[in-house]
Amino acid sequence: MSKATPLFGPRSVRCCAALVVMGLAGCSLIPTYERPVAPIPTSFAQGDGSIQAGAPKSSGAEMAWQDFFKDARLQRLIELALQNNRDLRVAVLNIEQTRALLQVKRADELPSVTAGVTGSRVPNATGVITSTYTAGLSVTAYEVDLWGRVSALSQAAQAQLLASEEARKTVHIALVASVANAYLNVRADEALLQIARDTVASRETSLQLTQLKFKHEAASQLELSLAQSLLEAAKASLAQFTRLRAQDENALVLLLGQSLPTDLPQGLPLTQQALLPDLPAGMPAELLLRRPDVRQAEQLLQANNANIGAARAAFFPRISLTGSAGLVSGDMSALFNNGNAAWSFAPQVVLPIFDAGRNQANLDAAKVGRDIAVAQYEKAIQVGFREVSDALAARDSFNEQVRAQNAQLRAEQTRVQLTDLRVAHGASNTLELLDAKRSLFATQQATVLAQTQQLQNLVNLYKALGGGW
Repeated sequence: MSKATPLFGPRSVRCCAALVVMGLAGCSLIPTYERPVAPIPTSFAQGDGSIQAGAPKSSGAEMAWQDFFKDARLQRLIELALQNNRDLRVAVLNIEQTRALLQVKRADELPSVTAGVTGSRVPNATGVITSTYTAGLSVTAYEVDLWGRVSALSQAAQAQLLASEEARKTVHIALVASVANAYLNVRADEALLQIARDTVASRETSLQLTQLKFKHEAASQLELSLAQSLLEAAKASLAQFTRLRAQDENALVLLLGQSLPTDLPQGLPLTQQALLPDLPAGMPAELLLRRPDVRQAEQLLQANNANIGAARAAFFPRISLTGSAGLVSGDMSALFNNGNAAWSFAPQVVLPIFDAGRNQANLDAAKVGRDIAVAQYEKAIQVGFREVSDALAARDSFNEQVRAQNAQLRAEQTRVQLTDLRVAHGASNTLELLDAKRSLFATQQATVLAQTQQLQNLVNLYKALGGGW
């Protein structure tokens, strides 16, 4: 094979070089991005239906979870979950995968240079075999990005990477809140278990006393049956809380990604968790744009916006460059010693004329994808607004509910004490005392549940506000 003949003269080469420079500068057909207007009110409604006025610009979302949760045991559990939880691990790996895909798109913006050695043996018309060996560098079908198609795809990949990072933050926030809520469930179960144990012990003593009175005809069969019923009810509650304690601990272990360590710090009871009761909400528009799920939706919107630019560029001519430079020889042993220099340069321009509507369909699909992303972005904002509004509305009502439950609990405790004194002095019968104790047991359970719900609502508010991000 003879030395390769240039396909273009020096002037043509200079023109192509100019095209390359123009391609590197490139133009963009990506639509100008405008953030959609948030479809939410300008203020959060309070629990009584009034509108929050004069809200501070700062938000509880700026508080780190280490400062929000005061329980050392809970802090340790959250640390373990952040280290071992599989959902968070998958979210981190998704970021690495998306980063690798971004690098693939960025690589398309630069020529790919390869080195190779080839050989061929072909018989000619007279039967003589001609050998040709080549070695050199080559660039194959490098696209000159005049219309910004390749850079648009790269920008879309960049936005998808940022979206995956925001998705990881969303998983992080949800994990912290889930661990906290699961832990509060376990603490509530432990409190209910202790109440049930104390009640079973008290009712066993009461049943023995009633049996003794019944034996000496000082108590009726009705009183004896009621004492037996109350004891069995307490035992049933004890079994129920024991089961719930085991199940809630299993849920906590799943979130941790490992079994509970034996060296955990001592936990605080529900009444000493000290979560910030007046967690500031901030202003809706500023707040919701700090939520990772909203930022993730916006990044996906920008990725779809960039895809429109790539789809538009498909309507314009596509210029690709292929070239090579190296050595050629008819003898393999002389290739690198006495081989002849050879090079080739083959630009190609492709102009779409008839594609059965493929390019237009791709552009329409890209525009619809952008519209879908806008709707998803608006929905993410609306969901966030509702989550914050619900938590704010519940906060005031839970405060009142816990206050009322504590007042009722004190009243029931006083009732039991006074009824016990009346029975001791013959002013009341045993039925009244048993009924007072039954009411006290129910009130104790309701108080623990109200305290748990109040704390979990504060956790959910912290999560809805952005959870430290």
